[in-house]
Amino acid sequence: MTSPTQTIALITGVGRPEGIGFEVGRQFLARGFTVLVTARREEAASELAARLRGQGGDVHAFKLDVASLGDATDVASRVGDHWGRLDVLVNNAAGVSAFGEKPSSADLDAARQVMDATLFGAWRTCQAFLPLLRRSESGRIVNVSSGAGSHDDAMFGLTSGNGMGPGYAVSKAALNALTAALATELHDSSILVNAVCPGFTATFPGGEAMGARPVSEGAKGIVWAATLPNDGPRGGFFRDGKPLPW
Repeated sequence: MTSPTQTIALITGVGRPEGIGFEVGRQFLARGFTVLVTARREEAASELAARLRGQGGDVHAFKLDVASLGDATDVASRVGDHWGRLDVLVNNAAGVSAFGEKPSSADLDAARQVMDATLFGAWRTCQAFLPLLRRSESGRIVNVSSGAGSHDDAMFGLTSGNGMGPGYAVSKAALNALTAALATELHDSSILVNAVCPGFTATFPGGEAMGARPVSEGAKGIVWAATLPNDGPRGGFFRDGKPLPW
């Protein structure tokens, strides 16, 4: 059984070894956390959990499609039965839009799917795991957002005209709003809720040649939010530990 003092962290959307979620898991393990890796496909979760386990540490895999209420409640039940609580929830799973898509001609069915994964997926997992987070002395929810959901990000923000697609951008802006609303509800609890933008990160081939930062750098801000002290900020949007207007 896990020690009562060992941090138990669950990460959604850990589907690729070059992704942010995998690197967050690696950095959590380096801190001695118990890491619960989840992905839409059970095979992917198990494979990536095995890779992390090979680096040493306590890692477990679960199938969790954040668009499925059944998956969320099932995993929450299993985590509760085995560990009795959850200390950190990282909502990393997200949808993507077609590059270059415009709001006036966007495929709204596709946008709805992005919204279901990015906004409602995080909302769904927050509701499912909140009872377990309430059992933690220092519960943390970190919503992985993006500067694309900000008005003030000059490179990727809502008014920048970047090609990341309106479905993605609007869903990330909505995720920031959910972060603020949930943090307000939980202001009298020990649970801190914050959103983090990892920045333009090389999670794709050739990314660093395009100026993207290493994945290890992007993940650091998420780990920072997951390990804030109990008097840390609530309901904020951050990049590299610094507030990011949105």
